[in-house]
Amino acid sequence: MSVSGESRDPSQQMRQKVKEMEQAAERAQDPQERERLKDKARQLREQIQQRGNAGGDDLGPL
Repeated sequence: MSVSGESRDPSQQMRQKVKEMEQAAERAQDPQERERLKDKARQLREQIQQRGNAGGDDLGPL
């Protein structure tokens, strides 16, 4: 059992990354940086959803 969270599955790690990007976007002072982070989070969320649909995985809401 890993305390560092390395045992999480890849889709869970990706969802966590999306959440972190969205939180960073909320904190960003620079409008361009905020938009860049939001775009990256959106793209990653779409990738997760596509993988879920292709693999039959139900990743649930992000």
